[in-house]
Amino acid sequence: METSVHIKTLEAEGRLLAAAAEEAGPDAKVPTCPGWEVRDLLRHTGMVHRWAGAFVAEGHISYQPDAGLPDLDGDELLAWFRAGHRALVETLSTAPPDVACWSFLPAPSPLAFWARRQAHETAVHRFDAEAARSGTPAEIGADFATDGIDELLRGFHARRKSKVRTDEPRVLRVRATDTDAVWTVRLSAEPPVTERDDTGEADCEISGPAARLYLSLWNRLPFPRVTGDSSVAALWREKSGVT
Repeated sequence: METSVHIKTLEAEGRLLAAAAEEAGPDAKVPTCPGWEVRDLLRHTGMVHRWAGAFVAEGHISYQPDAGLPDLDGDELLAWFRAGHRALVETLSTAPPDVACWSFLPAPSPLAFWARRQAHETAVHRFDAEAARSGTPAEIGADFATDGIDELLRGFHARRKSKVRTDEPRVLRVRATDTDAVWTVRLSAEPPVTERDDTGEADCEISGPAARLYLSLWNRLPFPRVTGDSSVAALWREKSGVT
């Protein structure tokens, strides 16, 4: 997806997140993030927005820690979140395409990385806010969901930090039934290796519409459909948390 599309999506998702959080109220439980209330969701996502924006705006070329969570609540917290979201969108929208700064997943450029990462960060947490509010969540487009699955499988879980490992090699297939996207995830004692294909036999397949797959692989929804050895899907559920 184009960087401009990621930025546009980030803008829309952040507004939806804030609206859902305002409607739910700061005390509402977030069922998709056990132990969190809406105030925790706003503090976390707002902190991440500021942390990400600083790399692009200030040109940091090495990792920098975040500034921590604010001691804000209620209307002040919501206003703080909205201000940070607007600032991030503005930073990404006005940054030169060749801006040099630190990033942590493969991408065509640092700007492309941060726009993509923050679009997906915000979309998943928008779903969390809507889960706290209850009611029907906003839709996630199949193309965006496919992009997010790709980032998760071939980006996050290609890193040494991935805990999805098994002493006995296994193969997980992920298939989006409403697009032609298929991933083969080879699991071992090393980090997962994922390819965009359906080559060879798989021990387990998780399939369903791209948006459902996206949210289930981020552990927000149950898997739409599991065939084969369900212990492989259970391994993903247990070990795939991203930090």
